[in-house]
Amino acid sequence: MKIVLVTGSAGLVGSESVRFFCDKGYTVVGIDNNMRKVFFGDGASTEWNLDRLLESYRTNYTHHNVDIRDKEALASIFNIYNRDITLIIHAAAQPSHDWAARDPQMDFTVNANGTLNLLENTRKQCPEATFILCSTNKVYGDNPNLLPLVEKEYRWEIEENHRFYNGIDETMSIDYCKHSLFGSSKVAADILTQEYGRYFGIKTGTFRAGCITGPGHAGAELHGFLSYLMKCTITGNNFSIYGYKGKQVRDNIHSYDLVNAFYHFFKSPRMGEVYNIGGGRTSNCSILEAIKICEEMTDKKLNWTYSEANRSGDHIWWISNNTRFKQQYPDWSLNYTTNEILSDIFNQNATRWS
Repeated sequence: MKIVLVTGSAGLVGSESVRFFCDKGYTVVGIDNNMRKVFFGDGASTEWNLDRLLESYRTNYTHHNVDIRDKEALASIFNIYNRDITLIIHAAAQPSHDWAARDPQMDFTVNANGTLNLLENTRKQCPEATFILCSTNKVYGDNPNLLPLVEKEYRWEIEENHRFYNGIDETMSIDYCKHSLFGSSKVAADILTQEYGRYFGIKTGTFRAGCITGPGHAGAELHGFLSYLMKCTITGNNFSIYGYKGKQVRDNIHSYDLVNAFYHFFKSPRMGEVYNIGGGRTSNCSILEAIKICEEMTDKKLNWTYSEANRSGDHIWWISNNTRFKQQYPDWSLNYTTNEILSDIFNQNATRWS
């Protein structure tokens, strides 16, 4: 029996991973204790997503309500499946800048210590398995804000002759910048995963994503930009824009496209690899542009307010460059544009949110 182990399995990337690999006939073991409800309140609970998974995949999905900070409970799961585990997708995390500043201790223990616990269990129990970390572009801190940006009518942009016009690649430094405490804890997880590949010879892939999104996202004000924006447009709730005139550009990758990249890496894994991954020039938008799409799609006006103060460490402009991953895995490609992502979010959640 070959096992795929997924952390954060009721969240956006985790649930997409469960569906993807169950549909391909794998046996999937999920770990998720609904910490998203703890972080962002009842409205962000992932119980509805877990119920869908348990209903759809009764025969090849097993769920464990375990905290990744709990070393003993985590070790017991790895002991059960041991070397049958062929792939670990680590998608569990505290994902918010603002929340991390409220409780740095919890943020770091979840993001950094939780990752270390998983890597150690992999090294000891299933060293031949492939380990994939869902990292973030926030490991680059606010270095992207030093780029020579140009203000357009609805977005910030970069000149076409700039080397990062087609997206920021892995050569950008992660040093000498403000990361936010969330970015710092994710840097620790990011580097740990690379090091377990290079030092211990484990097959590890670190994927630094932009905005990951899709219909499985329980959008909350502090995390889940497109999902929360669509939710506010449908329900009439207020949406707050923080700084940069609402022209800050976000790179959007559908959770399916990201998990499909994980699958390509799993089929031909490497040791200690790191990739920027996202919508690139195929799928990106500013907040103002996203508002326009949501309003047209729902035939409703968004109730939004603006604050001059931007979020600390927030990016003004981010577009991922997928070239490194595409060079190594040329059969992978993006399937979703931003418009198609928002359409998917709307079609699968409009009734529930209404």
